[in-house]
Amino acid sequence: MSTNRARRADTAGFVIAGLLLALALVIVWDLSNLRITSVYGLGPEAMPVVVAAGLVLLAAGNAAMAYKGELPAREPVDIRAIVLILGGLVALIALIGLGGGFIPATAILFAATATAFGRRAILVDLVIGLVLAVAVYLLFAKLLTLSLPVGLIERLI
Repeated sequence: MSTNRARRADTAGFVIAGLLLALALVIVWDLSNLRITSVYGLGPEAMPVVVAAGLVLLAAGNAAMAYKGELPAREPVDIRAIVLILGGLVALIALIGLGGGFIPATAILFAATATAFGRRAILVDLVIGLVLAVAVYLLFAKLLTLSLPVGLIERLI
């Protein structure tokens, strides 16, 4: 005998859907204030439209699942992981702001995020982060000629 228990709407799911929709609206508003003089096909305004449309679809899907009560059960919050990731972001912003450069800031963020996800090899993660950050820096700064924050390591490259 199956019990057909009525599911309740998920309030947190509606809040998340609202936040996703608000983020999409901020992107559209910011795009409307952008002055782009493009004379050819697709310009830089195409990607924000794609991202905003994706966020609207995510918001709609999340709201529908929240209304039906079909969102999965939430896992308990791991405050340590949140603090590690936020600390990595703060370190990234501070290091770039103080002139430390893109590469070491990104390596620290990588190691903090890996630690937050349960990895315990911090020194190895810093090295992996450095290698990845150098690769990204070379790709963006040298190949695509985009400017990234420069510090001591970037001046040596």
